[in-house]
Amino acid sequence: MEFSVEVPAPESEVLQAVYEVVNNGVIEGSKEYNKDKFIDKASPADSSPLFPEWKDAGKAFYKVRLKVLAPVNFKESNDEGTLAIRYVVQGEDATKTLLKIQALFAEDFRHAVHASNGSVESGEYQAIQDHIDAIELQKKKDAEGARTRQEELAHQALERRREQEEAMSLAEAEASAQGLEQKVHDLRQQAERVIKAPGAALKSAPFHTATTLKSLDTGSEVVILISTPYWFGVETQDGQHGWVNREQLEPLP
Repeated sequence: MEFSVEVPAPESEVLQAVYEVVNNGVIEGSKEYNKDKFIDKASPADSSPLFPEWKDAGKAFYKVRLKVLAPVNFKESNDEGTLAIRYVVQGEDATKTLLKIQALFAEDFRHAVHASNGSVESGEYQAIQDHIDAIELQKKKDAEGARTRQEELAHQALERRREQEEAMSLAEAEASAQGLEQKVHDLRQQAERVIKAPGAALKSAPFHTATTLKSLDTGSEVVILISTPYWFGVETQDGQHGWVNREQLEPLP
């Protein structure tokens, strides 16, 4: 009997799973003279005389156990002998692979060859399928990890972009504030003046003969309200209005 199944997995994954099972030292689906749960101490092999040389498409693997005593699930196996399994992996396309498994037992004394009743093939296939499932699960975990990492990188990039935009906005705001401060300074330079030493008289009209309202101390600041060729109409810091001769004023420092 030959067990044959189409596995819904790429050839590379099936080859990996078969390699793991061939090298695990265990033969599933049989027991040696009813004393074990399975047959152990099996070894991988490049070939077995129990099978003809594989010349068709695909890759063949072998697992062999010598000196097996009457393994179960091999009809009329009452002697000690060699148990060999052949696995053939044939890729069909990118998503499907054909897997063939066959188990034979050859008696050392009579040289009779017995085929498995299918239990060994089924047990070995289940072990291979378990490995394929583990590979698929790891692929999913890797894909999820990669997706999570991409999301983290995207989030970090977004945060950096936000930080850059905030920094640019802050720089623009600071530049705008500096611009406003400069404008205020320029306006003050245009609209305000300082009384020169030794002081000046605040006149009621733009004439030297006009009544003096008060004397303004050196360094006092006034706001220009009206400008004439020789006089400025001003407002003092205490809110009083009057006229001061241009020559008695100087720009703010």
